[in-house]
Amino acid sequence: MLPALLFMLAFIGYPIINNIILGFQNVDVMTFNNEVKEFVGIQNYIELFRDDILRAAIPNTLIFTVGSIIFQFVVGFALALFFNQNFTFSKPVRGLLMVAWMIPVTVTALMFKFMFGANGGIINEFLMNLHIISKPVEWLVYSGTAMWAIIIANIWIGIPFNMILITTGLSTIPGDIYESANIDGASRFEKFFFITLPMLKESIQAVLVLGFIYTFKVFDLVYVMTQGGPVNATEMLSTYSYKLSFTEFNFSKGASVANILFIILFVVSLFYLRLVREEEVM
Repeated sequence: MLPALLFMLAFIGYPIINNIILGFQNVDVMTFNNEVKEFVGIQNYIELFRDDILRAAIPNTLIFTVGSIIFQFVVGFALALFFNQNFTFSKPVRGLLMVAWMIPVTVTALMFKFMFGANGGIINEFLMNLHIISKPVEWLVYSGTAMWAIIIANIWIGIPFNMILITTGLSTIPGDIYESANIDGASRFEKFFFITLPMLKESIQAVLVLGFIYTFKVFDLVYVMTQGGPVNATEMLSTYSYKLSFTEFNFSKGASVANILFIILFVVSLFYLRLVREEEVM
């Protein structure tokens, strides 16, 4: 375990600790090379929570995360149940669906950016052909539609991830249980609610928690599609931290936003570990 421990300390532990320390200092482009950094305590956090952009980024991140998880979990769960059936080409088609998850996120973001484009975007062309809209809509320009655009893009990425994890959980359920239920005359709904869901509890918890963590810290998808705009309508904690650090060169405030993101995900991880321990005890 020693090599793995050294790797974790060097490439994960040190950056986290250094970032936490940086959040309590005043480091910008003018003071970056100073040997002694000014200690300002929680002043960075006080200023940030007075900042309108941060107060918009937190709910934006939550809305994006919850909106993405709900749809990608429901669709992924339905696809997992469907492809768990024994029929021709079920496994090859399920494998093809994983392409959406394996494509680099930046490529997916560019693809959806073009699809939601006002000029020549396939979304506008499709909706106009159905006579749902009369003229092209600039989806990524209006604050009311930009959030939905990036949520739809993230759902497309997350569905295969949810599907494959739930499919793995379905494969661990013994077939004898369903055979016994058939003999007892159980309906499909009864088998689903009294056998499938209870026995998938641990898999569902893992999917939701991992999905929350992966989605909450999203950066590349949002930055490529909207860069946090328009007017901070899609500004996330991750994109705001990046802008503070590498656009405004206020490294301490950028680190502080990253620390806020880390604390939220750390609490979620502790909650998940508590659930796992309770399951083991039971």
